[in-house]
Amino acid sequence: MTEKDKRFPLLLSAVVGQGKRSDDRHQPAIKTEMPQTAMRNAVKHALPKSGGHPLSVRSGVQTARAIPGPNPSTPDHTSKPLVSANIRKAMVAKVAQQGVADNVVLGALEAIPRHLFIESGLSGQAYIDASLPIGHHQTISKPYIVARMIEIMRNGGELRSVLEIGTGCGYQAAVLSLVAKEVYSIERIKALHELAKNNLRPMRIPNIRLHYGDGMLGLPQVAPFDGIILAAAGLEVPQALLEQLTIGGRLIAPVGAGHQVLQLIERVAQLEWKSSILEQCHFVPLRQGVI
Repeated sequence: MTEKDKRFPLLLSAVVGQGKRSDDRHQPAIKTEMPQTAMRNAVKHALPKSGGHPLSVRSGVQTARAIPGPNPSTPDHTSKPLVSANIRKAMVAKVAQQGVADNVVLGALEAIPRHLFIESGLSGQAYIDASLPIGHHQTISKPYIVARMIEIMRNGGELRSVLEIGTGCGYQAAVLSLVAKEVYSIERIKALHELAKNNLRPMRIPNIRLHYGDGMLGLPQVAPFDGIILAAAGLEVPQALLEQLTIGGRLIAPVGAGHQVLQLIERVAQLEWKSSILEQCHFVPLRQGVI
């Protein structure tokens, strides 16, 4: 791997000079519990070698070319049919039928190959609307909930800077990279942090910054954020995250224990937030600290 290849995705320490580094310099190498498919599939399906983001959103309409994969109209006997863009279109159509209407979000969902983030043994289920295990008792959220939460957070507006709590395998961060100018993502499980780096690196997405740390603390050194999205459910949203929203910013999070719902919190003034309860959901629990 060349030095140029190592740039993607950037760690938070690459753009913020405060605090301890979050890379591997002082950390022992940790082998992931479930080695994912992005790196090996990237080689198999010949990811583009040119620099820059291989996806783009223009005038609110997705104009991305799929990453990676063959021309869907050309038979490919070396890859699985789930690589086809038509499979992703069918998945997105089902998500739209469930009520997601934001074309930018739907376009981003269609552009990101979900099967690259899932263990190869489960790849046949990549485009059904279901959460799937990624190891370490964590899951990749189902496509509908990813799209729904981003749609609520975006609210039809421009997102300059977004914070994701719970990077997991990196899939939602990849989708977010197409609807926000800058995406910061925190993962508390070191092995999953490494996993997300490995999954995202071959996609060469330059506007994602990954951080290994306690998501309940947020990233005050790069706050405020236009949007914050949580991929784990706590009994309440940590106050530290509320304070890192810009005025006018929106935070979307699952809350609750046995019974969980999506909660939208909007910061309307320096010391004022308003909250709305939306639909039911189911997420892994939000936990403190790092492991």
